Amino acid sequence: MANRGPSYGLSREVQQKIERQYDPELEQLLVRWILAQCGADGGPAPAQPAPGRDGFQQWLKDGTVLCRLINSLHPRDHPPVPKIQGSSMAFKQMEQISHFLQAAERYGIAPTDIFQTVDLWEGKNLACVQRTLMNLGSLAAAKGDGLFRGDPNWFPKKSQENRRVFSEDKLKEGQSVIGLQMGTNRGASQAGMTGYGMPRQIL
Repeated sequence: MANRGPSYGLSREVQQKIERQYDPELEQLLVRWILAQCGADGGPAPAQPAPGRDGFQQWLKDGTVLCRLINSLHPRDHPPVPKIQGSSMAFKQMEQISHFLQAAERYGIAPTDIFQTVDLWEGKNLACVQRTLMNLGSLAAAKGDGLFRGDPNWFPKKSQENRRVFSEDKLKEGQSVIGLQMGTNRGASQAGMTGYGMPRQIL
């Protein structure tokens, strides 16, 4: 964690609510995938992190593991982050996290699904970090380009576009059909109806 004092009142409640969203089971799955994915990039596999929220944060905090992860999802001759350097300087670490986030967006992750640098570096919202990595894993598995490592069943399947193309003749046929949701006039009759405003005849 960064050098921040404890929060109080509403800030504390909000932070506790965010922290409760962190999923330890998802953490284990993501660690397994990242180790498998980074181990296939030709370099030594990253060291296993200590279990738990703080261990997960410290493992990813300097940005090197994240940059190796996004590079491993691209061909080796076209890495999105060409220079990865471990550093103890805060601004260097945050810069590397930022490189990962930009590359993830170019890879296809929606901007609304991407965490902010401080979410990871200061540990403000590690659940959001987990969601970004899970979306990245789902997208990588769905691309089917042979660069994904691990079990595709670890991640939810991304929906695929199923575009349908109809010929002009088919479209014209549809114009002459009355859909059932519009109702039907079969069996309709005005028999027994009287004009508006006329009294009912009692015999």
